[in-house]
Amino acid sequence: MGCGSLTYLPQPSITGAAFAACLFGPWQVQADKYYQLRNDFKQFVSTLSVDSNALTTSYSHSQSLQSDVSSSDSTDSSESRLTPLEQLVSESRNPNSMTLDEMNSEQIVHLMNQEDNQIAESLKPVLPQIGLAIDLIVTQLKLGGRLIYMGAGTSGRLGVLDAVECPPTFSTKSEQVIGLIAGGNTAMFKAVEGAEDNEQMGKDDLHHLRLTPNDVVVGIAASGRTPYVIGGIEYANQIGAPTITVTCNPTATLNQLSSVAIAANVGPEILTGSTRLKAGTAQKLILNRLSTGSLVQLGKCYENLMVDVNVSNNKLTLRAIRIIEQALKCDKQRAEQLLEQSDNNVKLAILMGKLNLTKSQAEQRLENANGFLRLAEKHSGDTPEDVKEMTDN
Repeated sequence: MGCGSLTYLPQPSITGAAFAACLFGPWQVQADKYYQLRNDFKQFVSTLSVDSNALTTSYSHSQSLQSDVSSSDSTDSSESRLTPLEQLVSESRNPNSMTLDEMNSEQIVHLMNQEDNQIAESLKPVLPQIGLAIDLIVTQLKLGGRLIYMGAGTSGRLGVLDAVECPPTFSTKSEQVIGLIAGGNTAMFKAVEGAEDNEQMGKDDLHHLRLTPNDVVVGIAASGRTPYVIGGIEYANQIGAPTITVTCNPTATLNQLSSVAIAANVGPEILTGSTRLKAGTAQKLILNRLSTGSLVQLGKCYENLMVDVNVSNNKLTLRAIRIIEQALKCDKQRAEQLLEQSDNNVKLAILMGKLNLTKSQAEQRLENANGFLRLAEKHSGDTPEDVKEMTDN
């Protein structure tokens, strides 16, 4: 763990103070001021998020004091600082597929299925890191920041895919969750030669977004050595935005650069080096957890229902009606009526139906509860006790 480069490799016993020391710099931390157990991380970051100005100041102070280290790291773009390909698990040969070229169709799919069965198991060792990353994302989104994915090739496309699914699923604003891919929009449909090898492009893409310390950047690279992503992560570190990396190689360069490193070891691919296979699947699973876990904790679901769904087409309209039916245990006609009265807002429709409220009453109650439907159902927000419970959430 190297505090100078904003490195955080989570360990079960790491303390909140140790985390803060690495993220903000040792000069920012008095050990006796923070919780002593790693499991208190969530409470720790939530206390920091109360005052966004203070958090921004901490990041900015870290940036200014570490500028010499960051600049010296980022100017060295030579191959020498990248983990050699021969040391990467994802580039090694899979002993189970040495006769791949001799297999028939059924044998190939059986082998692929056998290998894919290992993916979910490979995520178990990094679940604590994924949890920490979710807490970090929640903190930044509460500050009004953005979740920004960046990657090249398959990794970049997976980030874009996760980002574009957030507005219809959770009614997030289009600029709240963003996906960047090396080479721009063209790279979504065909390879852009050399784009992933350009560190400066990664920095420029984040600069163009006007990155701030309230944002959080997730660098996605199966190899963990993609220059485009390295450049972006280093730029985010310089700005003071927290960083998360998603790789499939435990010894990768990127793991040493981020606030939280998630390195899933899925083993070698059946087609050597083709990380669109197991590595790509693992990355998709991790991104699913990051976005879903974060937005659920921001009040985007009720029970396990998608109550912030954006009713933008026929399928989603039918889904919204069914969600209201399930939440209220009412018939379809009543659900349709409430959806119309709420102007296609599922949360308001449920609140109106449960508590017999007008639309304006439901809107006020939901606003008092910061968008959390379960809280709005229980508390009006009109008493000090209500306000305290809602503030705690």
